[in-house]
Amino acid sequence: MPDGHAEGQERSLYIAQGEHAVGRATDEVISTILGSCVAVCLWDEAAKIGGMNHILLPAHSDAAGRSGLDESAQFGAFAMETLINALIREGAAKSFLRAKVFGGAAVVPGLSDIGARNSEFALAFLHAEGIPCDGKSLGGTQARHIKFWPQTGQARMRFVPEVVVDETAAPARVALASDLELF
Repeated sequence: MPDGHAEGQERSLYIAQGEHAVGRATDEVISTILGSCVAVCLWDEAAKIGGMNHILLPAHSDAAGRSGLDESAQFGAFAMETLINALIREGAAKSFLRAKVFGGAAVVPGLSDIGARNSEFALAFLHAEGIPCDGKSLGGTQARHIKFWPQTGQARMRFVPEVVVDETAAPARVALASDLELF
């Protein structure tokens, strides 16, 4: 646990595809689960404020908008600008923002690699905006569970266990999750 955070004492806010959240309280944690989507965690250490978004697609396509989400919230540039603007409204300075980026897995073999495109978009956007990326966990084939403490900028990433069923044995075997903490 980062800095002694006790999970039972935290106020957890879960974000889904196309959503974002901003926080600054010591007991707040923002979380999400990612497959091919990408989450960008931004924080301003001086203002002790941070936020996370959940990017579904890097850019508009003809197939977009069929998920029932606010269409523009699904797309990378809108998601990034919305998060940055929310942080600035709450007292962050864009020039002090730092980032951590997660997700972009190829979770369904044989489909287009939207995860790689999401990852490329997020890193290119940060570079173009001059926002340093202090840590990332991108690609692979496993989903990720992300927790982000917006006041400190600390993040924890766990791979979501893949269930491996042995058809000859009675109980299912589950692969264990691995943890990665970025400070």
